[in-house]
Amino acid sequence: MELVSSPQYPNPEVMTSEDVDREFLRAYDKASTTSKKFPPDIMLKLYAYYKQATEHTRAYIPSGDSEVKNAFKLNALLQVKDMSQLEAKKAYIELVKKIILDK
Repeated sequence: MELVSSPQYPNPEVMTSEDVDREFLRAYDKASTTSKKFPPDIMLKLYAYYKQATEHTRAYIPSGDSEVKNAFKLNALLQVKDMSQLEAKKAYIELVKKIILDK
């Protein structure tokens, strides 16, 4: 995927860690408030990147009343387990930039 830099979304590969934190929060706010519906695989990626970025220092077990949903969440978490918090934040920013276009 080509990294695109714009005033709305700077290129996460050249941002400072403070810039990444700021853009991560901005991307989270965008993803949380959009009315756009996403397929389950995108939702699981957002979930896993977010959890890895915010709860990286401890083991996280998905909670919920559906064993099937929890299994999918756990699988998504296992796929990103080797990412650092910074890498997960950058991946989250890039995914939000790709799925929610600024107009």
